[in-house]
Amino acid sequence: MKVLILGGDGYLGWPTALRFKALGHDVRVLDSCVKRMVEKSEGVRPLVQLPDFGERCYYAGLDKYDFDLTDPEKGYGQLRGVFKDFEPDVIVHYAEQPSAPYSMKDVYACISTQYNNVIGTLNVLWAMRDVVPDAHLIKLGTMGEYGTPDCDIPDGYIEKEACGPSCYFDDYYCGQDPEDEDECPMAGLPFPKSPHSFYHLSKVHDSENIRFACNVWGLRATDLNQGVVYGVETKETRKDPAFRTSFHYDSIFGTVLNRFCVQAVAGHNLTVYGHGGQKRSFLNIEDTLECVRIAAENPPEKGRMRVFNQFTEIFSIIELAKLVQEEGEKVLGRRVYIECLNNPRSEQEDHYYNPSNKGLLGLGLKPKVLSGGVLRGIIGYIDRYHDGIDKKNIMPKVTWK
Repeated sequence: MKVLILGGDGYLGWPTALRFKALGHDVRVLDSCVKRMVEKSEGVRPLVQLPDFGERCYYAGLDKYDFDLTDPEKGYGQLRGVFKDFEPDVIVHYAEQPSAPYSMKDVYACISTQYNNVIGTLNVLWAMRDVVPDAHLIKLGTMGEYGTPDCDIPDGYIEKEACGPSCYFDDYYCGQDPEDEDECPMAGLPFPKSPHSFYHLSKVHDSENIRFACNVWGLRATDLNQGVVYGVETKETRKDPAFRTSFHYDSIFGTVLNRFCVQAVAGHNLTVYGHGGQKRSFLNIEDTLECVRIAAENPPEKGRMRVFNQFTEIFSIIELAKLVQEEGEKVLGRRVYIECLNNPRSEQEDHYYNPSNKGLLGLGLKPKVLSGGVLRGIIGYIDRYHDGIDKKNIMPKVTWK
């Protein structure tokens, strides 16, 4: 396959490119490196400094494009040129501002997030329509699109068995008597979304725009609603120091488990927001790569946007903190403390949460669970590079209110 990775300089985009190349596919990467610019403006940096985008592509033997998908004058035209030149079979779209806290920082960061994410995806869709209408778009979404509804969360669309004691639409009543029928008349419609940040809201816009393009233009797409990713390395990034991926622990770009592991190494209290009852879905970075591979090798038919919930396990935040506390004390040989902070976010801390991931499991995903050995490996890696930790960027700086 010819695989084009949009956002190929990122935490997930870079190891995805290396994985597809290792599998023997023809891979090219595209990135404007705007996230590196945001990192600089916010005064944050990855744990380990990385070569610039051009250098790392040279070391890895990857052809690259480096322009802005959202450029109002050139983005669409340049992307059309890439599609004509490369004719990709698969387009993996990571090219988005990935931080909920950044999107809530101020009006400028909010607008930048929405513009970058929504306009970039629209340019991808129009260029696909005009140049490579048979290509398969794999878009990295987020489980945060759904929020935390008081019902089970299916893979993107309402299922036939929705009616009954746990009907998705108890508050709206769909008009069907569950005792007479076993199929919800709303089956097949997109599951309702209730995002908790402007970043997650931008992903909802993406999903609807992609679904519209598939319905109207006959494109094919897979929307991977991804849980919180943790981990430092993949089997490809271990091969050479130049192949490392970016690993963030700061309050802007650092995901919660990665942040806890760095805090343990730094001798900093593990910062739990609120009392930590929030439940979230998680997956290992290796499983992210595996899910994208599975999606690429099993494309949907034309005219369909397929949705998979991409995660392997569910934990509350306090459960994660206690796991890191326990394993951190074993690895580091000293006490690790947990501190509950006033929650800077607007979110429920006690809620029902039961999403499905049966779609990817049905296609062969074999999850890598978060075990003590996995955590010890992450903490040990971070400890080797502990001199790169900047403690002043660990505490939250953005509030939702």
